[in-house]
Amino acid sequence: MHFAELRQVREELTGPGGQFEVVRAQVLGRDILTFKNAPPSVREFWLSTAVWGDRPYLIYEDEVLTYTQAHAHAAAIAAWLWEQGVRPGDRVAIAMRNFPEWMTIYWACTSIGVAAAGLNAWWTAEEMEYALNDAAPKVLFADKERLARFAECGGHKDMAVVGVRLDEYPAGVTPYADVIAHGGAMPQVTVDPDSDACIFYTSGTTGFPKGAQLTHRGCVANLMNMLYSTMAQALAVERATGEAPPADPPPPVSLLTTPLFHVTANNCGAYLTTAAGGAIVLMYKWDAGAALKLIEKYKVTGVSGVPVMSREIINHPDFATTDTSSLTGLSGGGAQVPPDLVLKIDEAVKTARPTTGYGMTETCGIITSVSGDFFVAKPDSAGPWMPSFEVKVVDDDGRELPVGSVGELWVKGAPVIKGYINRPDATEQTITDGGWLHTGDVARIDEDGFIFIVDRKKDLVIRGGENISCTEVEACVYRVPGVAECCVFGVPDTRLGEEIGVAIHMKPGSASSAEAVIAHCAEHMSKHKVPRYVWFLDDPLPRNASGKFLRRELRDELGKQVVEA
Repeated sequence: MHFAELRQVREELTGPGGQFEVVRAQVLGRDILTFKNAPPSVREFWLSTAVWGDRPYLIYEDEVLTYTQAHAHAAAIAAWLWEQGVRPGDRVAIAMRNFPEWMTIYWACTSIGVAAAGLNAWWTAEEMEYALNDAAPKVLFADKERLARFAECGGHKDMAVVGVRLDEYPAGVTPYADVIAHGGAMPQVTVDPDSDACIFYTSGTTGFPKGAQLTHRGCVANLMNMLYSTMAQALAVERATGEAPPADPPPPVSLLTTPLFHVTANNCGAYLTTAAGGAIVLMYKWDAGAALKLIEKYKVTGVSGVPVMSREIINHPDFATTDTSSLTGLSGGGAQVPPDLVLKIDEAVKTARPTTGYGMTETCGIITSVSGDFFVAKPDSAGPWMPSFEVKVVDDDGRELPVGSVGELWVKGAPVIKGYINRPDATEQTITDGGWLHTGDVARIDEDGFIFIVDRKKDLVIRGGENISCTEVEACVYRVPGVAECCVFGVPDTRLGEEIGVAIHMKPGSASSAEAVIAHCAEHMSKHKVPRYVWFLDDPLPRNASGKFLRRELRDELGKQVVEA
C-alpha cells in the first residue's frame, strides 16, 4: 500500500513553504499547531465564495438558490441583524430542519462576528428552553414545528423571533421574507479569529447538553484539514501508481443527510462543498429511497451521513435500478464505519470509494480522515490524524503510551474548541495541560500514524450518529415513581449502531412497566433519547468497589439477550 508516499506528501504539504504549512502559535493561552495560510475567519472564507456566481448552491426539493442569491440573502440577514442591534460577540439561535435558510442565516451570523447557536431540531420544548436560557441569543430563527415548541417556553420577551416557512405568522414573529426584503450590504466588520463562530450542543456524561464554543480559527482549520486530506491521499496514490486524477473535475454535488446543527453536516459537508463551489442537496428527513431519487436527479457526487445511511442506500430495493454513476464517494461519520460496509461500498458502487472521518463537536469536525485505497487497506481504521493536531494515547494517569498501545486519545491543536459556555468546570475537566482535549475514546495508533478507535471511555450511547448522555436519560428515568436504581447503556443495533437500554431496580413495594417508563421518557425527552429496551431486575444493580454501576457488565449481559433473540 502507498503509506510511504502518504508520509512523504504530508511532509511536503505541511512543511515550510507548503500549501498547508503548519506553524506553532500562542492562542488563548495554548501553544498549538495552526495553518499559516488559512483564512483569518469564517467571514473571509464565505465572502471568497461569491466568485462562484450563478452556480447552483442550495437545493431543496425543487428550489435552487445560486451562490449569488445566497450571498445576497446572507448580506440582507446580516444587515437586518445589525439594524436590530446585534453585534460581534452576541448570539443568534437557529432552530429548524435542514432548510436552505439554515445555511444563509449561518453565513450571515459568522460574517459579522455573531455566534450561530444551532439548536437540536429534535429537542422537546423543555430541552429548547434549557438551551435558550444557556445561550441567551438576541434573535431566534425558527420553523413551524420549532416555533410551536418555543411557544411552550416561558420568558424571552427581549428576544426577536423570525419565522421560517410558516403558513401564518403570529403577532411578534417577523417573516423571514421580510428580513430578505430588507436588503442591504454585508456590514463591514473585523472578526476576531478566536471569537465564537458557532455554539453547537453536545451531550456529555453529566446530563444537560453543553454548548461547545467553536471558534473561527477552529472552523477554518477543520476546512483546511479536509482540503489537505483530499489532496494528500490523491497525490500519494498518483505517485505510487502514476494514475493522475481528472485535471478539471466538475463541481461536487453533495447530499447532506444529517442535521446542520451538527459538525458532520455543517462544518464538514457544507464547508467542503462550498469551498469547491459545489451544490448542497438538502433533505427534510432521511429516507433511503428518496435519497436515491435525489442522487439520480441532481447527479450527486457524494453522500455525507452516518454509516447506516450508506448501508441503507446500497441495500435498498431501488438501488440496482437507480443511476448512481455520478457518485464518487460514500461517506460515514458520527459513528465508526463497520469494516464490512467499507468493502461493500467499494464493491456495490463501481464509481464511488468509501470514505470516513472521525471527530467531535469539540474539534470543530474531523480529527482523522481516510478514503479510497487507504480505507480499503485498513477498513477498521479511522485514518491518519490531520496536520493541525498533535495526538497522543495516554494511560489513566495521563502518561503517554508507546506506538501500538491502547489508551485514551488526547488531541491538541487549532480546531479544539475554546470551551463550553457557562460551564468552566466541564471545560477544565475536558481540556487540560495547556490545550489537550480528552476525547473520551479508547484508541491505538499504528506505525503508519493511523488511529483505531477501540472503545469509549465516556458514558455515551451513539445512536445513528447522535451522542446521547446515559446520565441525562437516567435522570429522566429516576423521575418515574418507584425507581430505586437505574443504569442506561448502549444495546447493539444493526441499523443504528446502538439503541438505548436501561436496567431498573424498583423500590420495595413499587412496580412499573416498560411501557410506562418509555411513555414517561417520551414526554420529557427527544424521541431519539427514549429507551427502546427496559429491564426490571429483582436485585440491586451490580456495582464496583467505589460504588459505581457496572455499566459495561450490564451492557454485555443484557444486550446479549437482544442479539441472541
